[in-house]
Amino acid sequence: MRQVRILGTGCPKCRKLHERVEQAVREAGVEAEVKKVTDIGEIMEYGVMMTPALVVDGEVKLAGRVPPVEELKALIGGDER
Repeated sequence: MRQVRILGTGCPKCRKLHERVEQAVREAGVEAEVKKVTDIGEIMEYGVMMTPALVVDGEVKLAGRVPPVEELKALIGGDER
């Protein structure tokens, strides 16, 4: 099971990324635990300077933007493995 984290303090872009990630997980049929991380200290532990950010299995995949669902499916689905 993939561990997916959306890092952000709750801004509109952070909420939009969360919505799109949930959609990407459903559409890709990926088994994933999706959690929002809003604690600034925990966000900083990932070395992220811009939110929203996406972390998959402990690796920061993107920061500072909300990509389309198709791109998220590739990032979450593990096509690179």
